[in-house]
Amino acid sequence: MFFIFFILGLIIGSFLNVVIVRLETNESILFSRSHCPHCHTPLKWFELIPLLSFVFQKGRCRYCQKKISWQYPLVELATGFLFLVIYSLGFQIWELGFYLLIACFLLIVFVYDFKYYLIPDEVIYPAIGLSIIFNFLVFLRILPAGQNSDFILNWWNPFLSGFLVSGFFLFLILITKGKGMGLGDVKLGFLMGLLLGWPRIIIALVLSFASGALVGLLLVFLKRKTLKSKIPFGPFLTASTLLTLLFGHYLVKMIEGIIIFNFII
Repeated sequence: MFFIFFILGLIIGSFLNVVIVRLETNESILFSRSHCPHCHTPLKWFELIPLLSFVFQKGRCRYCQKKISWQYPLVELATGFLFLVIYSLGFQIWELGFYLLIACFLLIVFVYDFKYYLIPDEVIYPAIGLSIIFNFLVFLRILPAGQNSDFILNWWNPFLSGFLVSGFFLFLILITKGKGMGLGDVKLGFLMGLLLGWPRIIIALVLSFASGALVGLLLVFLKRKTLKSKIPFGPFLTASTLLTLLFGHYLVKMIEGIIIFNFII
């Protein structure tokens, strides 16, 4: 099953690449044939095999010989490994399906914001809607609380967390006059609250700001960016959300252990 989920992830990752590209070009996601982004030649089935086609074609289009973006194999690999990790954590079937879908949404946001400095509404709103439905199904006991969903039993927890985080991000936008964040981050913050609740949302925020600051300073040190350069924050928010969503229980226990240890000392 591990191998099956990895292969499934590769296939889904190939589809996520289509979504990412066509959200930008406004092409139909379902009803337009895959084609080379350079010469627009329609691709045959054997040129669409996840990961393998990129390797066998040596990263180039068979027709125009232009380089194929590394985004394609990296997204496929990332999705494959994510599916593998999520399956290995032993979630119940309904919870497994939810986390696989949310991982797909967050991956799209990660790559799209990284490339275009924008969080697409076409992705963030469905993710929020799905999370609200999931939360209510758990709260109403229609679905049992799983490994990471105990906080949903207090229905106000995820919603309050979402409103607080989005409000905090909106406050940052106002005081920085839109230089620090965008409205897409506000919507993403609400999704984070719905997914993580209290206290996991605090862990995700700390990880986001710490990793963002660290990467920003590193890029300045390497002279790839300046202190005035813009760096998309969405990738740090989505990566921290995924990490906390999947391993938040262990992170909370680890932090509690550190606090108790320091208190004893």
